[in-house]
Amino acid sequence: MFVERPLNSLRLFYRGAVWRINKDEKVIYLTFDDGPIPEVTPALLDILDKYKIKATFFCVGENVTKHPDIYADILRRGHHVGNHTHNHLKGFEHSSENYLNNVEEASKVIDSTLFRPPYGRITPKQLRLLCKEYKVVLWDLITRDYNQNLSPDYIMKIVKRLSRNGSVVVFHDSIKAQKNMFVVLPKAIEFWQQEGYQFKPL
Repeated sequence: MFVERPLNSLRLFYRGAVWRINKDEKVIYLTFDDGPIPEVTPALLDILDKYKIKATFFCVGENVTKHPDIYADILRRGHHVGNHTHNHLKGFEHSSENYLNNVEEASKVIDSTLFRPPYGRITPKQLRLLCKEYKVVLWDLITRDYNQNLSPDYIMKIVKRLSRNGSVVVFHDSIKAQKNMFVVLPKAIEFWQQEGYQFKPL
């Protein structure tokens, strides 16, 4: 829904959601959506360990149920987690009641007050209701690593062009994104380090 960096008008429309943390701190908030996935998440965790970075994983409840050992490893390695619905639902396609019930189902296996709507697709009513119990986190920069029509070089240009203080950055630990993510992530981390950024989980 949102291309690379959301417009200010969208940020106002989704008032109450977190997009960027602190423009005065040279910090990147690295996040990953859609896991845990056995083909991707363990190797990703190893990369983060190599660079001594803690990130935030917005997990799909169904994936946590299928791969509880990987979910436990995310936590064991010191990362934070968030709720990404139980079945990766698009809020626009579901009633508020059904959508919130799906989030609640995920909360049975994901212990977190952080929530990110899949695809960023959530109605104002759903957002308002979720904000009563969750910190709803969207993003300041989405890498579009899931788009297999984009090359790693192009995605890296996105990272260099749009990174800024307090950016909440989205990569994906998914099958679709792995080809781009595994190439771009180390380069992005090294770029941010060279630029003097620190890393914090949400």
